[in-house]
Amino acid sequence: MNNKSEEEELAEGTLLSHLIELRSRLLIIAISVVVVFICMLPFSRDIFTVVSEPLREVLPGNAMIATAVASPLLTPFKLTFFAALFIVMPIVLFQIWTFIAPGLYKNEKRFAVPLFMTSVVLFYLGISFAYFVVFPLMFSFFASVAPEGVEVQTDIAQFLDFITTIVFAFGIAFEVPIATVLVVWAGLTDTKKLGKARPYVFLMAFIAGMFLTPPDVISQTLLAVPVYLLYELGIIMAKVFVIKKSTDDD
Repeated sequence: MNNKSEEEELAEGTLLSHLIELRSRLLIIAISVVVVFICMLPFSRDIFTVVSEPLREVLPGNAMIATAVASPLLTPFKLTFFAALFIVMPIVLFQIWTFIAPGLYKNEKRFAVPLFMTSVVLFYLGISFAYFVVFPLMFSFFASVAPEGVEVQTDIAQFLDFITTIVFAFGIAFEVPIATVLVVWAGLTDTKKLGKARPYVFLMAFIAGMFLTPPDVISQTLLAVPVYLLYELGIIMAKVFVIKKSTDDD
């Protein structure tokens, strides 16, 4: 009976310590976002100018509109906050890594470091791909299909909602290789089963593109094709990491 109560107290103490550590990690993330946001706030108008350039280039007069009274103030403000959040993403991922690291074995920690670095690089590659490839093609397509006599005018608040969704979708989508490696690493599946699932993944990539992007073939394809290619990259990475892990275990 005493042993059982001691085990319960130990479990409660462990859970409490984890919750305290989680709170500390979340506090570090929040402080990082706030500090970067404050530093970037004086440049909010310049940030909006740079981010909106792919759309403004295809609009009449290279200008957007604001339909709400407070939009000229609030929209750059919100965009700067999202930009700060994207900038501190390495800190976010690092805090996640340091939270789960104590539960990993020594050899797993060594492999987790390159996975962490790769996840950061892939996240920013997804954002860059969305801005430099997807946005110009998508905005040009939308402007070109407007009926005759219709002048395309985009509200800045709606533009912000649109691009944050797209950027976040591509940033997360480019993490597919990391997710694939982790699934294999955890023993939930293996690379052979992942290889057999290729047709289903290809179909699911286009379905995801349909829900995460505007209802046009171009943007859906620009998300689905990279996701599938990244899935193939994930299988290759999983084979490499699993081989190294099994070698170290031996």
